Amino acid sequence: MSNKIAIILLVCIGLVLLLAISELPLYGAPDNSAQNYVSERYIEGAVSDTGALNMVSAIVIDYRAYDTLIETTVLFTAVIAVFMVLKKAPDRKGEPK
Repeated sequence: MSNKIAIILLVCIGLVLLLAISELPLYGAPDNSAQNYVSERYIEGAVSDTGALNMVSAIVIDYRAYDTLIETTVLFTAVIAVFMVLKKAPDRKGEPK
């Protein structure tokens, strides 16, 4: 019974993915749809909106600041987790091995 449910679920997920892929524009084809308004807004207004001299810095620091903050937090958490996993356990006398 569970195998049939798993197969039905996988087929449904596959159909949703195929429908999503069919909506993507062709690779390399110019697309003038609503998907380009964000990049056009960044290119046209990055310097005037933010006062930054560099467009990349304006996008990363001003437009995407919260995203950058969250990415930095995730990276910091991952580094701390790696250090905790690789930390040497103390021996019976309480001294590191």
